[in-house]
Amino acid sequence: MAFLILCSNIFGQTNAEFHPKFKESKKTTHKIKDGQLFTFGYLEVLENRQDPNSGTIEIPVYIFKSRSKNPKKDPIIYTVGGPGSTTMPTAQYMNYYKYLDDRDFILVEQRGNYYARPHLDCPEWSKAIFESNLPNFDANKYDELLEQAAKSCKERLEKKGIDLNGYNTNEIAADINDLINVLEIKEYNLLTISYSTKIAQVLMRDYPNKIRSVVMDSPLPLEVNYDEESVQNLLESVTKLLDDCENNEECSSAYPNIKNRFFEYLREKTENPLKVEVENPKNGKTEVFYLKGEDLISVFTSASTGDVPNIPFEINRLLNNDLTSVKEQLSYLFQDPSGGAGIGMRLSVWCAEENPFNSVERIKMETNKYPEVKGLSPAVFENEICKIWGVKRKSEIENQAVKSNIPVLFISGEYDNETPAKWAKSMMLNLTNCYHLIFKGWKHIPTTNWSNQCAMQAANDFFNNPAEKPNPTCLGEIMSPEFKTE
Repeated sequence: MAFLILCSNIFGQTNAEFHPKFKESKKTTHKIKDGQLFTFGYLEVLENRQDPNSGTIEIPVYIFKSRSKNPKKDPIIYTVGGPGSTTMPTAQYMNYYKYLDDRDFILVEQRGNYYARPHLDCPEWSKAIFESNLPNFDANKYDELLEQAAKSCKERLEKKGIDLNGYNTNEIAADINDLINVLEIKEYNLLTISYSTKIAQVLMRDYPNKIRSVVMDSPLPLEVNYDEESVQNLLESVTKLLDDCENNEECSSAYPNIKNRFFEYLREKTENPLKVEVENPKNGKTEVFYLKGEDLISVFTSASTGDVPNIPFEINRLLNNDLTSVKEQLSYLFQDPSGGAGIGMRLSVWCAEENPFNSVERIKMETNKYPEVKGLSPAVFENEICKIWGVKRKSEIENQAVKSNIPVLFISGEYDNETPAKWAKSMMLNLTNCYHLIFKGWKHIPTTNWSNQCAMQAANDFFNNPAEKPNPTCLGEIMSPEFKTE
C-alpha cells in the first residue's frame, strides 16, 4: 500500500485528472485449469472518490472467456457476499459454472478484501474472538477486549495510509461501473449473492444504463435494518423447519413434538447452562464449557443446505444428551485464530451504512425478547465498536428502497435465516420487472450449492431470457427435505 500511495504522490494526480485503468498481469491469484481462456489484471481506481487528494488502489479482476464459439456480447459480472469475503477463489472452478456456456464471466474482487491492494485485514479482531471463545474467558471483559481489538486494527491500517472512509458499497458499485467503462462493455448482467445484492441495488439506482438483467441470490434490501431483526429471522427459520418435520409423518413419528421440546430445552439451558467437557487437542487437557440457548441453537445455524435433512436428528440427539456433535463443534474453537481477512472492510461497510440506521432500543429489546436465546444480540457490531472505527455515516438514501424496472430474478432458500425469503417478496413491490424462486429445503445462497446446481441453472436461464420466469426441469424435482429418522 505504501508503494501505491508513493506513486500517486509522485504523479500528483487529483480526482479531476485521474482516469481508472485496467492493467493486465501474468501473475494470477489462483492457478486456473488448463484449457480455460481468460485475462487477469488489476483495476486501478481512486480509494475515496469524495476526497480530492485520494490515492489509488488496485482491484483484481478475472475475465473468463465463454466456452461458446459465438458468445453473447453481454457478459456477467460476479462478486460475492460478505462484506469482507473474497471473490477470487471462485476462479479455480470455472469448469463448473454454467454461465460460460453462453457468455463471458467476469469476477471482481471487492475493494479491501483479501486479494485487493490494500487488504483491510484485522488479525487483532480474530485473536480477540478466539480468546473470548475459550472456556476460561471472563465474559465481563468481552466488550473491552473487542473494543481494544477494533482500536488496534484501525490504528494499524491508518498508519499504512488507508482511508477507512473509502470502503463501502457506494465505492464498490462505482468500481464496477468504472470497470464496465474501461473495458468498453456496452451491456452487462449482474450476478450477486447475499451482501453483494446491495451492490447490485446501488448500481441499478446510480448507474442503470448498461445493466441488462440482475440475479440477486439471497437478497439483502437496502431498506432493511439487518441488525434489528436477525434473531427474529433465525427463530422463524427454525420454527419453519421444525413445523415441516412435524407435518411429515415419518419425522413427527421419530421426533414427536420436537419444536416445543427443543424450544423448551433452549429456554431451560439459558437459565441453567449445559456443562460440556471437551478435550483440548493442543494439550490433551479437559476443558469445560457452559452453553446457553444462544450457543445451542447453532445446531441450526451451523448447518448448510446439505445438512438440512439431519437437523431434526441432531436436535433429537441433543435432547437425549448425546453431545457428540456439540463436542466436535467446540473442539474447533481451540484452532489458532485466522488472519482476520476482510474484517476491516466489513467494519467500514457496516459502521457506515448499517449501524447508523439501527434503533438502539429495538436491538436491546431483541437481545432479551426471546427466552430461547436470551442474550443473543442481533447486532453484527455493537455501537461502541462503530464509534471506535469512526467512519462517516452514509446518507439516508442508502437505507431506502430502490425502484427500477430492470429485469431481476430473486433466488431464496426456504430455510435461510440470514436473508429470509420475505425480504425478496418485499422488494418485488419496488422492482416491478422481477421474478422470485424459493428453493424448498435450502438455506443461504442457493446458486453456490455445488451438490445441486439447479439454482445456477435457473440463474443462467434467466440471463438468456430475462423476459420470462425461469422454470428449469430440475426445479420441479426439488421436494421438501427427507428428514433423517435413524
